[in-house]
Amino acid sequence: MGARKDPVRIVIRVVVFIVVFYGMGFVLDPLLRWTFQDFAGPTFAVFISGLFTTWLSLRIYENIAIVDVGLWWNGSSARNLGLGLAGGAGAACMAMIPALLVGAAKLTRVGPVNWSGLAFILVCIAAGSVGEEIFFRGYGFQVLVDGLGPWSATLPIGIFFGVMHASNPGATTFGIVNTAGFGVLFGYSYLRSRDLWLPIGLHFGWNVTLPLLGANLSGIKIFKEITGHEMVWRAGAFWSGGDYGPEASILTSLALVPLAIYIWKAPISRQRSPITDPPAESALCEPSPQLPS
Repeated sequence: MGARKDPVRIVIRVVVFIVVFYGMGFVLDPLLRWTFQDFAGPTFAVFISGLFTTWLSLRIYENIAIVDVGLWWNGSSARNLGLGLAGGAGAACMAMIPALLVGAAKLTRVGPVNWSGLAFILVCIAAGSVGEEIFFRGYGFQVLVDGLGPWSATLPIGIFFGVMHASNPGATTFGIVNTAGFGVLFGYSYLRSRDLWLPIGLHFGWNVTLPLLGANLSGIKIFKEITGHEMVWRAGAFWSGGDYGPEASILTSLALVPLAIYIWKAPISRQRSPITDPPAESALCEPSPQLPS
């Protein structure tokens, strides 16, 4: 544990992790875009890059399996994934359904449902959600948690998560701030569960619910041709988020509050992390981290 807390070693591990991830993405992204089109290609590139970079980092620096970054599967993992899916989908519904109920938006039919396309899109969204969580809450993040402390790692990585979405179509400052808010909450969910299944569930639950309700997802607009409907707004961008979608709206900002409370209070199963927890023989009873006051 002492080696991990050496600042130089921390920096080396995190920098190598980031450089390899983006190096893999630089190669895979154009290749997979050519193979799977502009939406599917990047999501598969993120997924493959995240897995490979984690495997390589663990091979170089640690003597643990790739599942030990929080990807093992057991009863607690299934419970945390289910809680995450419920929380992410519930937050999306809280952000969007009130607008439909008060008439600020409406669902408009644009064609038949493309069922095979819908199944493929769900796979793509799942791959993107898993890949992003492996990168943003995986090995590099966990090294920072161990070396710097929970919130010293969670806050900057959450902000980094938001900034990395600045190149998405239609991105706005409001959208980046909201996305950074999600990044912080996903990091907090890892602190509570010490596995990746809870943040994966939250991420996927949110990402899949927006398109199913007819909205843009982080500036991506292709979903109406697949779901057969779209959400048409009668309110301005402050409420709708404009081309970026609801993630750039005040409604999402408001939904982040109950989502934070949900993560704080949900009956999450705390698992053991080989990277962020002390060795079993010296481990003390550690309470779940609380939201900062």
